[in-house]
Amino acid sequence: MTTAFFRTVILYFVLMVGLRLMGKRQIGELEPSELVLTLIISDLAAVPMQDFGIPLVYGVLPIVTLLCLSMILSYCNLKSIRFRSLLCGQPTLIIREGRLVQKALAKNRFTVDELYEQLRGQGITDLASVKYAILETSGKVSVLPYTKDRPVTPKAVSLCVPDDVTLPVLLINDGHVMSENLRGSGYNGDWLQKQLKARNITSPREVFLLTVDEAGSVTCVAKEAGA
Repeated sequence: MTTAFFRTVILYFVLMVGLRLMGKRQIGELEPSELVLTLIISDLAAVPMQDFGIPLVYGVLPIVTLLCLSMILSYCNLKSIRFRSLLCGQPTLIIREGRLVQKALAKNRFTVDELYEQLRGQGITDLASVKYAILETSGKVSVLPYTKDRPVTPKAVSLCVPDDVTLPVLLINDGHVMSENLRGSGYNGDWLQKQLKARNITSPREVFLLTVDEAGSVTCVAKEAGA
């Protein structure tokens, strides 16, 4: 029983490190090569977890080999456009000026139902309002509507508005003070205590979320009772 526990823990951390090296992507955003690698690694890890007669190194070594291969392929992708195109494919134009490019859809085995599902997900119901739609290598569809069908922006109507977009920094997360963020924002513990006191809060442990943006505006959410 102890052997099973430690073998599982070791393989779990090997897989976590491997997936971390692959980057921050969701399953739907993986390139074909990355998806194949993920499936193979999961299958390799399952065998030594279930069969204790197989030495653990026989499971770890192939996984490490595949991860090294993945890093080599990633490096080649960065350095060679031709290799990247060969391994990952190229984006494909599937709608041009409101008309379906049927040959491109057939070549990529992309159905009309799948296309309309992607369009509805982006709030588009009229095919004629789409100037270009590109099927990306990840399987997602990027849509560029006609200018007249795009949402109105201040720039489009020549309005001058102040740029009030600021980036909030997390200072307290579920009762824990993020000291590094606090220092990086130019504040200290005394300033934080003043902010809490102004809101009748005695301890950071009573705070679920506290942020400050570039303009100095503080957002504080206290913990709910029983949370």
